[in-house]
Amino acid sequence: MMFMFDLVYLLNEIDNIMYFPILIIVMALAGLYFTIYTKGVQIRLFPESLRILFERPADDSVSSLQAMLVSTASRVGTGNIIGVSTAICLGGPGACFWMWVMCIIGASSAFIESTLAQIYKRLDSNGHMYGGPAYYIEEGWKKPRIAILFCICLIATYAVGFNLLCSYNLQSTFIEYSFYNPSSTPIMIGAALAIITGYCLLGGGNRIVRVTSTIVPLMGVSYIFVALIVILLNIQNVPSMFLLIFQDAFNFTSIAGGFAGSCLVYGIKRGLFSNEAGVGSAPNASASADVSHPAKQGLVQTLSVYIDTLLLCTATALMCLSTGVARDVSVSGAPYVQNAISSVFGTAGPMFITIAMVLFAFTTLIGNLYYVDNALIFLNKKKEPSRNFMRIFHILATVIVFVGAIVPMDVAWAMADITMGLMTLINLPTCVAMGKVAIDCLKDYEHQKKLGKIPLFRASNIGITDENNFWN
Repeated sequence: MMFMFDLVYLLNEIDNIMYFPILIIVMALAGLYFTIYTKGVQIRLFPESLRILFERPADDSVSSLQAMLVSTASRVGTGNIIGVSTAICLGGPGACFWMWVMCIIGASSAFIESTLAQIYKRLDSNGHMYGGPAYYIEEGWKKPRIAILFCICLIATYAVGFNLLCSYNLQSTFIEYSFYNPSSTPIMIGAALAIITGYCLLGGGNRIVRVTSTIVPLMGVSYIFVALIVILLNIQNVPSMFLLIFQDAFNFTSIAGGFAGSCLVYGIKRGLFSNEAGVGSAPNASASADVSHPAKQGLVQTLSVYIDTLLLCTATALMCLSTGVARDVSVSGAPYVQNAISSVFGTAGPMFITIAMVLFAFTTLIGNLYYVDNALIFLNKKKEPSRNFMRIFHILATVIVFVGAIVPMDVAWAMADITMGLMTLINLPTCVAMGKVAIDCLKDYEHQKKLGKIPLFRASNIGITDENNFWN
């Protein structure tokens, strides 16, 4: 028991220091830098992002929409429900405002990282495109050791940190039910989730794309629809709710009194956990898209950030705050959301949240392990690991899913925050160092559009002369 207490304390201390002051400053400066030098690409070219989303490749290769849905499957997950609830209960309503701010700023980072992934992507022997931060760090920045470190951090984040938390968050939604037994229910839920995840891993990347492209839209639309009903039935509380959000967001006396636990820090931490802008995850999916110009996929990925935070996270926040149900540490996580939805739908409310969480958890787990496969290939000298190795790895991955259901909440959140923070501290400085490449690519795209052309990219257009580059 004492060991667990010491472990929780240590992880929380590392978590607090990593996010304030280090990550908050890095994320804010990088996002502002990209926003300024792209002239607000995430806002200015929003209509163009929507148009590109529905372009189709000529053959059966992965489209921009499919690649975005894979990244959205990982972004859109338990963080949209449990993460937002935790941020509000522990940090305060003002956390919503800081989520919105970091979403808008972070969308520019999402553009840069996904554009770079497209510029430095590769083609395998089967004609499939692949890539990600490890490839643009190695090839573009010429830092192979940092690329290896990034892959190790990615595996720690998605196979361990995020999947531990995803499993914990799912089992926590069952706390409200009468049959829940703290000593046995988490074990049963963890076992069931681990078995289902292990089975799905046998399907490979193509099944991941098909499953997520079907489930994610249905899951997201239905959740927003239910949240809108709750908000509309509490419409009289909406003005005071927004006043509460802004008052709390700018209560700097309160923020300064406990910065690590403030609405600002919780808003940024949970917002980053949810939308992953700048973390370096989405570029792994972005590189697989078949587009005529890298900037197209960068623009599409900004939409994924908006879908996650401005739609799904906001839906959770407004649904909970508009009902006025009690919020404190004791209900942080699933109970706060379930209490809010129960105020309108009665006993059907918690059931809906449970179903939504099962779908969110499934797509998150599968999307996470899709990214891990890409990192393993890079570490194995750009070759797929042996079938036996992957079997062993997938067994370990399913064990981690099981363990996640039975660990304490603080351990699950801290592990996810720390591993994600390490990825971000590698990826964002890399994007800043290579930012000019992505910005030149954007200028090339806009120049061709102004000339009335359908933008077609050649790497040599922006000074990349390597004949082995995909675009040359």
